[in-house]
Amino acid sequence: MSAPQVRKAVRRGLAHEAADKVRDAIFAGEFPPGSPLKEVDLAASLDVSRGSVREGLAILAQEGLIRSEWHRGTTVIELTTADIDEVYSVRAALDSLAARTAQKRADPEALAELDRWVDAMAAELGSGNGPRLLALDIAFHDAIYAAAANGRLTAAWEAIRSQVHLFQLSRISLGTEHYRARVVGEHRELAALIREGDPEVLSQVAEEHVHSARRTLLEKLADQ
Repeated sequence: MSAPQVRKAVRRGLAHEAADKVRDAIFAGEFPPGSPLKEVDLAASLDVSRGSVREGLAILAQEGLIRSEWHRGTTVIELTTADIDEVYSVRAALDSLAARTAQKRADPEALAELDRWVDAMAAELGSGNGPRLLALDIAFHDAIYAAAANGRLTAAWEAIRSQVHLFQLSRISLGTEHYRARVVGEHRELAALIREGDPEVLSQVAEEHVHSARRTLLEKLADQ
C-alpha cells in the first residue's frame, strides 16, 4: 500500500501559479502575518506581469489569506483574537458536519486513506519538521471532506483552508510540544470514529479537536 502524497496545486495559468508561489512563501514564513505584498516587487520576483500578480492576489484574497485596504495596501492577514475565534468556530462546525457525513458515505478505500495519513503523521513525528507534519494534518482533513462527497461542504472548507493553515503554522512556530504530543492520537481517534463510532461522539470529538487548537494558539499568543 503506497504512502499518501500531499496534494499538488492545480495549475491553471500564470495567475494561479503566482497565487501558489505567494501562498507557499507565506506558509514558509517569508511574508509573516501583517507583511505588505507589493505587486511590482512580486512581479519582478516571480518574473510575471503585474496583471498576473494582481489576479493571483485576488485569488488569495478570496481564500482570506490576504487583505487589501486603501490606507494599508495589500497585506497578509494578522492573527487577531477576533479572526482566530471566527475561523476556528467556522472550522469546528464544518469539520463536525464533514466527519458525520463521511461516516455515512465513506467507502473502504476512503477509510483506508485516512489511516494512511495518520500513519504518515506518525512516521513524520521523529523528523522535527513541524510544517511537514502540519501539511499531513491538513491533508488528512482534506481526505475527510473528499470522503463526505458534498461539493458545497468542500467549497466552504476551501474558503477557510488557507487561513487555517496559516494559523496552525503560527501555532506550531510558537512551540510544537502540545501539537506533536496530540496530533497522531487525535487524528487516529477521528479516523476510528468515522469508521465505526457513535455520530454524536464523533461530532463532539471533531469539534473539540478544533477548539483545542484554538485555545492553544490563543494561549501561546497571550504569552508573547
